[in-house]
Amino acid sequence: MTEISRRSALRAGAGAAVAGVFAAGCSGGAPATAPAPDEARPARSPSARARPPAPLHAPAPLAFAGQPVQIGNGPRDRPRVALTFHGQGDPAIAKSVLSEAERAGARITVLAVGTWLDEHPEMARKILDGGHDLGNHTLHHTSISAMGEQEAYAEITGCADRLRRLTGSIGTWFRPSRTQNATPLVQRLAARAGYPHVLSYDTDSLDYTSPGTAAVVRNVTGAVRSGSVVSMHFGYRDTVAALPAILDALDRRGLHAVTTTELLTS
Repeated sequence: MTEISRRSALRAGAGAAVAGVFAAGCSGGAPATAPAPDEARPARSPSARARPPAPLHAPAPLAFAGQPVQIGNGPRDRPRVALTFHGQGDPAIAKSVLSEAERAGARITVLAVGTWLDEHPEMARKILDGGHDLGNHTLHHTSISAMGEQEAYAEITGCADRLRRLTGSIGTWFRPSRTQNATPLVQRLAARAGYPHVLSYDTDSLDYTSPGTAAVVRNVTGAVRSGSVVSMHFGYRDTVAALPAILDALDRRGLHAVTTTELLTS
């Protein structure tokens, strides 16, 4: 059995378990309880179970030569994609997303909301311990494009301060709240706060609209291609249920789910 076939078989079993948990209401928009315990799921291979040691300090933002200030995708000539998640909502669902990704050997990027980190500070370390990127999605997740300079800067630095306190770093990425693209003002403020780039995306799962598991899968797989940055969210049951099928589809296309840092690194 090839490595891709082995991972696809593993993920198919995991997806079936998740589907069973959410069969009663996959199209609902309210945060749901966590999926069934891991005992009900296929055992992970030794490589999938392995976790990197917790870093003493989280990585800092990097400046990528040749990339614009606002990044919507990575290189199109390498078979990599970045699944990015807005970090907010029920931590049990967030942990289920992380488990599904790690079960498949995938790495993701989490843009955390500062107030969410206040409520669930343990999530910062859990994300980093899984080998994922952790970044900044503002303090309160309100419309940053509508704010004046002082308020917008406080939203960026407020979340950065929480990340630094929890991890020793302001996080690897900044993504503006309630918008796909940052205004020129927000780009300048992000740079002032220490973020050389603003992270956008080119593929929107629309999972936050709770359209149903199949729709989330279609939204991602119908648009994703090499170099894509995909927008997804913690806190929605459709996202957890859709993730195994999304990762399986990426495998079949020979696309690897990596962190955004890895996406842009040669």
